[in-house]
Amino acid sequence: MDIEETIYKYALTNAVEHGNKCQTGSVIGMVMSKNPEMRKDPKTVSQLAGKLTAKVNGLSPEEQASELEKYGGLEEHKRAPEKPKGLPELEAPEGKQITLRFAPNPSGPLHIGHARAAILNMLYQKKYDGKLILRIEDTDPKRVEVDAYDSIPADIEWLGIEPDETYIQSDRIEIYYDYARKAIEIGAAYMCTCDGGDFKKLKDECKPCPCRSHTVEENMELWDKFGDMEEGEAVLRVKTDINHKNPAIRDWVAMRIVDQEHPRIGNKYRIYPMMNFSVTIDDHLLGMTHVLRGKDHLANSEKQAYLYKHFGWDIPEFIHYGRLKMDDVLLSTSKAREGIASGKYTGWDDPRLGTIQAIARRGIKKESLYDLIEEIGTKQADATISWKKIYGLNRNIIEENTNRYFFIPNPVKVDIANIPEDKQELSISRELHYNQPEKGMRTLNFNGSAYIPQDDYDKAISQNKPLRLMDLVNINVDSDSAVYDSETLEEAQSKHALIIQWVPTEDAIKAKVVMPDNTVTEGYIEADSSSVKVDDMVQLERFGFARVDNVTSDEITFYYTHN
Repeated sequence: MDIEETIYKYALTNAVEHGNKCQTGSVIGMVMSKNPEMRKDPKTVSQLAGKLTAKVNGLSPEEQASELEKYGGLEEHKRAPEKPKGLPELEAPEGKQITLRFAPNPSGPLHIGHARAAILNMLYQKKYDGKLILRIEDTDPKRVEVDAYDSIPADIEWLGIEPDETYIQSDRIEIYYDYARKAIEIGAAYMCTCDGGDFKKLKDECKPCPCRSHTVEENMELWDKFGDMEEGEAVLRVKTDINHKNPAIRDWVAMRIVDQEHPRIGNKYRIYPMMNFSVTIDDHLLGMTHVLRGKDHLANSEKQAYLYKHFGWDIPEFIHYGRLKMDDVLLSTSKAREGIASGKYTGWDDPRLGTIQAIARRGIKKESLYDLIEEIGTKQADATISWKKIYGLNRNIIEENTNRYFFIPNPVKVDIANIPEDKQELSISRELHYNQPEKGMRTLNFNGSAYIPQDDYDKAISQNKPLRLMDLVNINVDSDSAVYDSETLEEAQSKHALIIQWVPTEDAIKAKVVMPDNTVTEGYIEADSSSVKVDDMVQLERFGFARVDNVTSDEITFYYTHN
């Protein structure tokens, strides 16, 4: 169908569904929501909707029904049936519950990249009625920020993830010490006092360092003195294949000295485990059956497999997925922190960032992230996502339950002269939602003056065209005045009037919309919107979806979500 036939069908549908009387605004809403490509030409859609609404309202109920049948009859306008979804199957070891973990480093709040790992684990937890463990991996004092101990659980909660157990690795240092000693006792690890550069030369030549041949007793003696050594003087290494094709895997470091105060536990310890050591110990002790991680951890999985084999432990199934890239968003925690410190960003919830806090404040629903992550799945191919993709998924979730309101950005006040006496005080009713009449109506009380968008005002003057205030009257404007022209939509169409939104001046409420680039658009919103509360989602007609961020007696602040 072409654009006119499409709008005509929606006008017929709206009429048949609502007592054989359709409204232009409702038809426009239906068209725009079901045919996003038409949003590029709102002027044509508005003009055609007005013309075809009038045509449909001129038909009898029988004629409306007959016409609609020509276009396939009445159809449901709810969300399209979801396509079959599903993640690859997991195989649980016999007699074991599937157990997974989400293990972030507390370097800052979570961002959408972290959300992939968190949500994948949660989806599998629910699919198999498994166990999910949250483990904060904070054994590198140089990469720990205190605020992350609060922000990460808060982000997890917002994502709707409920861990069965929570652990913080800095509480488990003594456990790692115990297993370091055990690794030495079974000949799986040794204390190395070689200069780092010298060790690398030997390793690159597939040659063992002199320390590798130390006896267990010699290694234990060095281990006992480890805490009194200088940083860099010694490390504990795990024995691997010294001829391994990847030099990074050859005799990797398990323990080292870090002379930096730990933000959470202070100076209680100087010897800290490397990630591969602490992770292997914890994954075994906590019963992991499957480890979901990015393919950048392929070498780490191989390193850890050596330690599993040394101890005679079952190796969990490692599932490596591709990198997740996102266009036009900052995912670097360190760069975001620098930007916040310098004043470039207002905080972790600045809309320009890709943090969970920023996404939540903008009104992106966690369910849209579920859909996104499940769709991407665990495939090893890298995936690039865009805001456009997230917006589309989010729109599917919020559109059916979001009330509509007129919002006038960058407003100009017009006092309309020469209004007929019977038009000087009017109450105009519009649906809160084009497809949910049970939501009721909203009312705009007109008394001769209104706020209209400055852009529309300027356009009408430059193009010498009338303005049609939707469902109200037609006016002519110039740089000094606004004058009543006519009443009906048909008259507006005959003069090629611009159809615009408006808000009555006496009932208007100030509104601010924080945009994705953190600029602020100011204007007025209609009085019926005063019933909204913080976290409500609304659609500001012809502007976009937005989340209510703050409400006072004289102003509402929104965060722009998407169009």
